[in-house]
Amino acid sequence: MPALSALPFLKPVQLRSPRSPPGGQRRHTLPASEFRCLGPGDAASVFEIEREAFISVSGDCPLHLDEIRHFLNLCPELSLGWFEEGRLVAFIIGSLWDQERLSQAALTLHKPQGSAVHIHVLAVHRTVRQQGKGSILMWRYLQHLRCLPCARRALLMCQPFLVPFYQKCGFQALGPCQVTVGDLAFVEMQHAVRGHAFMRRNSGC
Repeated sequence: MPALSALPFLKPVQLRSPRSPPGGQRRHTLPASEFRCLGPGDAASVFEIEREAFISVSGDCPLHLDEIRHFLNLCPELSLGWFEEGRLVAFIIGSLWDQERLSQAALTLHKPQGSAVHIHVLAVHRTVRQQGKGSILMWRYLQHLRCLPCARRALLMCQPFLVPFYQKCGFQALGPCQVTVGDLAFVEMQHAVRGHAFMRRNSGC
């Protein structure tokens, strides 16, 4: 995991070339790497990555395009995208939930009074997989949630083969999830968001 930055973690990180262009003039280029919350305008790029990542594995996507737009309209602050030179390469989309465990309704609802963040989907573009970007993005996302007063814990459901990945990200398995999608069964996992006062004081929140 990367070390906690002294700067606000959602502040765009710009990597500049050590050599100046001819004439000493600085070129206006896109940030080499940037993390930011997503908006409805990002929905098409999000769906393109998600569709490629999930269709071949499960035959369907966790969120369809209209559902992505729905959540990015209602709660954009619960999303996070990783952009490289202006191109989306990985993302997380979440919404608020108000019950102890996830139910079928959690797939489509955002509960503004809830204190649990339901992570609907994490996906990485096929060209940058196997580089650790998924775990880095999840780490940044959890730091982001610690800056939101509403968030007390994060919930997600995943297929059993993904449990070790999320355990490495700090999630604990709660057991079988009540939610099913077609023939697929899931494990429900949880990560505490509060209880990290020191990290919150030093995260720029």
